[in-house]
Amino acid sequence: MGDRLNMLVESRIRRNVYVRFGGEFSKTHYSNMGRGVGCLSYSVVGAYWRTLDVIRGLPRSSGKAPTQAQKDQQLKFGLTTSFLSWISDLVFTGYKSMSKIATPMNVAVSYNIQAAIMGVSPNFTLDYSKIRFSNGKLALPDGMEVESLPAAKLKFSWLHADPDDKLLDATDMATILVYNPVKAKFVKVVNVVPRSSGTYTLQVPVSFADDDVHCYICFNSSKQKELVSVSEHLGLVAVIA
Repeated sequence: MGDRLNMLVESRIRRNVYVRFGGEFSKTHYSNMGRGVGCLSYSVVGAYWRTLDVIRGLPRSSGKAPTQAQKDQQLKFGLTTSFLSWISDLVFTGYKSMSKIATPMNVAVSYNIQAAIMGVSPNFTLDYSKIRFSNGKLALPDGMEVESLPAAKLKFSWLHADPDDKLLDATDMATILVYNPVKAKFVKVVNVVPRSSGTYTLQVPVSFADDDVHCYICFNSSKQKELVSVSEHLGLVAVIA
């Protein structure tokens, strides 16, 4: 959240009961038996967060064991964030237009928990073909594919024949992501070539040879701020030495 503000406010409620926000209980609680006045103490934090003025109480442990549904949600959350956190820059660009209140990462995590988690508790796994690190209205080109070439190279290609319009332009820039689940490593190039080029050959580490890698592509507008396409999974491809 934004800059925190410790607030100390005293308010009279219902004649002779006072509530004071902030400070330690031992410092703020008092009793005036002669006048019948008591003071209750609560700790709160105020902040300005994403266009909102927020006051919230400090968290307290409920003392209750989490339900199975809560445990499942925690597992799904951890699984999703363990992937997306490594490509947070792509997520920020890809979900910024959808994040008016929540952060781009929160929106992306929420989407991918629903779309890309498979399996039965507690053995949840990620369906890498359903992962989306970008989610927008910019049109994707037809004929997108990826081909493995010798010397650990991957050739991405697509068609560009449609005329420019509001949701498609020759200057839209391609972003490419490769994920190696065997080595848990990513290779990415951001806004590397325009849509009009129709192709890009990516060099991946030679150590990826003989591994199967997941390949993704998306496009970002160079003319309209925050206009992006969805990210597309192009397949699982074996890297050739």
